[in-house]
Amino acid sequence: MMTLYQGLGLEGKGVISIVGAGGKTSLMFCLALEISGSGQTVLTTTTTKMMLPQKEQAAHVILTPSIQSLLDRAREELNKTNHLYFASARLPQQADKIAGFEPDVIDRIKLSGLFQWILVEADGAARRPLKVPDEHEPVIPVSSDWVIGLVGLKAVGKPLEPEWVFRHERFASISGISKGHPVTVNALVQAAIHPQGIFKGTPADARKILFLNTAGIADLWATGREVAETIADSGADHNIHRLVIGSPLEGEAVCL
Repeated sequence: MMTLYQGLGLEGKGVISIVGAGGKTSLMFCLALEISGSGQTVLTTTTTKMMLPQKEQAAHVILTPSIQSLLDRAREELNKTNHLYFASARLPQQADKIAGFEPDVIDRIKLSGLFQWILVEADGAARRPLKVPDEHEPVIPVSSDWVIGLVGLKAVGKPLEPEWVFRHERFASISGISKGHPVTVNALVQAAIHPQGIFKGTPADARKILFLNTAGIADLWATGREVAETIADSGADHNIHRLVIGSPLEGEAVCL
């Protein structure tokens, strides 16, 4: 068993955008903890909307729409900590949720050179384990070096309904299964490799990593291996650089 950092095959530095469903926030903050704990500087942020992080996820939160203010504050705070969280503002009427930044802001932060790693939650899924993106999704910065696409394996065998699949109508059109029918391994694979699937909008030079989230359920490892074998046998030109099965909350991963 490897750590998340090892399993994902990360090296050097760069921007990691996280898309899909089924554990994006957990993966982002668990990975940030690993990276910052090793002495590297890391920024966590979003290009969409998300819950305001809890103290154990990100102890140092900076909220401002001004890029210059963000960078000035970061230079001060990085003398005290290796991990910062940026967002533009709290959402009106929803004090526990925040708004992120346009993708070009992430590109500019990368150019500042302040952070070795920038982790971006670049998609929303309303806490569902599966999704495929709508026309305006995901929101991936062009400066992304890696794009990690998450799928929650616990949705396999569950009915194709809004309870389990976000944007379930689009999932149906890509996967070929009808609403109410069980989500199959083949359907999940289609969501991962289809041009309009979870990796839609990935920059040409970015490496794609598919993360199969077991959410700590031991029985799902066999399902993950079946997904990996199905992708390998598909013959599709999916350009997935690495396929990983694991559990963000347990901080463990295996490259398949």
